[in-house]
Amino acid sequence: MTTRRMLLIGAAASAFAARSGITLAQTSASRLPKGAKPLPLSDIRLLPSDYASAVEINRGYLMRLSPDRLLHNFRLYAGLEPKGEIYGGWESDTIAGHTLGHYLSALALTHAQTGDEEACERANYIVDELALAQEKRGTGYVGALQRKRKDGSVVDGEEIFPEIMGGDIRSGGFDLNGAWSPLYTVHKLFAGLLDVQALCGNDKAMKVAIALGGYFERVFAALDEAQMQEVLACEYGGLNESFAEIYARTGDMRWLRIAERIYDNKILDPLAERKDELANLHANTQVPKLIGLARLHELTGKEAQRVAPSFFWETVTGHHSYVIGGNADREYFSAPDTIAQHITEQTCEHCNTYNMLKLTGHLFGWNPDGALFDYYERAHLNHVLAAQHPRTAGFTYMTPLMTGTAREYSKPGEDAFWCCVGTGMESHSKHGEAIFWEGERMLFVNLFIPCEARWKTRGAEMTLDTSYPFGPETRLTFDRLAKPGHFPVAVRIPGWAGAAATISVNGKPVPVAMERGYAIIERNWKEGDSIALVTPLELRIEPTAGAANTVAVVHGPMVLAADLGPVEDEFETVDPAMVGTDLLAAFTPLAGDRGIYEAKGVIRPGDLQFVPFYSQYNRRSAVYFRRFTEPQWKAQQAAFRAEQARAKDIAVRSVDVMHLGEMQPERDHDLVSEISYPVTYRGRNGRDARSGGFFEFDMKVKPGPLILQASYWGGERSRDFDVLVDDVKIATQHLEQDKPGAFIDIEYRLPQALTKDKQQVRVKFRPHDGSTAGPVFGVRVFTAKPGTAA
Repeated sequence: MTTRRMLLIGAAASAFAARSGITLAQTSASRLPKGAKPLPLSDIRLLPSDYASAVEINRGYLMRLSPDRLLHNFRLYAGLEPKGEIYGGWESDTIAGHTLGHYLSALALTHAQTGDEEACERANYIVDELALAQEKRGTGYVGALQRKRKDGSVVDGEEIFPEIMGGDIRSGGFDLNGAWSPLYTVHKLFAGLLDVQALCGNDKAMKVAIALGGYFERVFAALDEAQMQEVLACEYGGLNESFAEIYARTGDMRWLRIAERIYDNKILDPLAERKDELANLHANTQVPKLIGLARLHELTGKEAQRVAPSFFWETVTGHHSYVIGGNADREYFSAPDTIAQHITEQTCEHCNTYNMLKLTGHLFGWNPDGALFDYYERAHLNHVLAAQHPRTAGFTYMTPLMTGTAREYSKPGEDAFWCCVGTGMESHSKHGEAIFWEGERMLFVNLFIPCEARWKTRGAEMTLDTSYPFGPETRLTFDRLAKPGHFPVAVRIPGWAGAAATISVNGKPVPVAMERGYAIIERNWKEGDSIALVTPLELRIEPTAGAANTVAVVHGPMVLAADLGPVEDEFETVDPAMVGTDLLAAFTPLAGDRGIYEAKGVIRPGDLQFVPFYSQYNRRSAVYFRRFTEPQWKAQQAAFRAEQARAKDIAVRSVDVMHLGEMQPERDHDLVSEISYPVTYRGRNGRDARSGGFFEFDMKVKPGPLILQASYWGGERSRDFDVLVDDVKIATQHLEQDKPGAFIDIEYRLPQALTKDKQQVRVKFRPHDGSTAGPVFGVRVFTAKPGTAA
């Protein structure tokens, strides 16, 4: 994999050597091993840092959760009396049970990271309960997912699988025969069981997983290939990874055959052909598929199973990622290099980054390259740390990058069990997992996080001491070395550091070889030796791919944000812009050891303080800035401010917004439909209804004159449909090439008689016979301007 970062390091190698006063070893053969694996999480103990604090905060949260409440449906649907009241939120929806899988993984990881025995005791108790429920059912199946029947009743979701085996398959992006992404939920349970087996040594967990695998072996055996693809059109998480891992641990080829059959042709074939067709795809539905494919490559060596994950990683990190390392707007990929057009309040779903870091680990294991951990570090520091509140232990779903938008954190307890709560509890159980790796005889230092570690291969006990990313120096010391001798240590030189980084051993320059982002030191090591890496943490202005005049400020690996005040204060001014030719000259450190700066004279409308983005838990931020020269600013500021004011005005007057064709907004607004389909067009998601069908959903209202606004494509062919509110028709809409080449917003006044004394109304789009309703690319309710009446 050739990257811009590799070229930079190569070009900088001689300068790096000269500045460091070290000898650059020349070699034509690769010194890096062909593969690597992380040191076990159980051999890493974090020292005080924000990462260590996150683990402890998360551990407290895990111990406050009730296993019996998470087990409610597992027991209920197996015919056993539940021992605890069911949790609310997603755990009371048809996706119920996904949290328990995450919880099992988080407990096992917490035990490995901290040595907490209670974590495994809880996990073992849950496994016992699952085994009991599985035995009671007698089919191998065990689960909590629910199914909503056509009559509206909610029942045990297991009943969809006999229907599917019989060829009755009703598969959408997130609904399969009335259950919400059921195979996604099954994957989470598999993953949790496998983690408990590996990290808590519980072989009963593997027995439960194998019996569950046997159940789905029968389900899939009943399907031909076309039917299998129908099923896989609904989100299935990384179910292929689960079966691959069962094969890896048992050697039974039946599991490998199933894993390879769980392959979504529509998504994975283009990636295997190195085609970027990600625009308008739900991001986190795809990433786990690639993780599973990567695991299969490790087991089979098949080239196609390597190409697709590698190309996907390169494409997402290079063309679809924000400055903090996250990706997707409202959960969906946009076109490549269009990030600047998608800086919204719905950016960077945490699940996506959780899974991208997993995928990064697989790729590094095949072919160690510092570029992989440059990305890992960026996302781990700036996104993952931002996604957990350090006081409440709540988690974000999205991490918004739109200027002035406050983060929203889950309130741990009854009703917050989103997917990102599940991945959040896992992410903050394992901050030590990727610091050290080993391959052949080599030790890799990949992340600079304070910790103590054991390297069993050399009988080593090590301390990694650093204040990074606030301070420039990191020191690795071999406190004990039972097997001293000659071996190489590879220290990652961050791509942004280039020739500015320096390395010494025991305070003196040493020969190093530079390769693929690593300074490799090979010598006779003895107990007490220490390596010091110094990476000057200078500020950088980082342009956005596809929009060079949309920029962010970065301090070493750490993204900085302008502090716009507490979340309690509304942000009502225009978005700040940067004006000038030498922007960095205007930044002055206020507390450089904490990454805090003040920018004077280059921010419009006024000076601002910059701080680490991740730490803005209760503050509003600006991360991205439009950049202008002075002449450009004078010419464009009127239009710039007018557009900002227009956007702010509609946002301030908005009562509710519906993003059609997208999973979570449609569920949040209780969308119901018949003969209706999600669509994507010109980069926007929407929904239509065909003749004889409809779609309807809830929208919030408030007292006073209101307007309902719907967005359409202006170049539609002739079609007619009705717009109804609480079953009262408020408009008949005719579309026919009204404005080719552009989207149009059409406003409908809401009669106050329809909204009086109501908090919400039911909006319906219903096509005329032989016609289509929409597609509709979004619906908004907002207050009419003063002086107007409905």
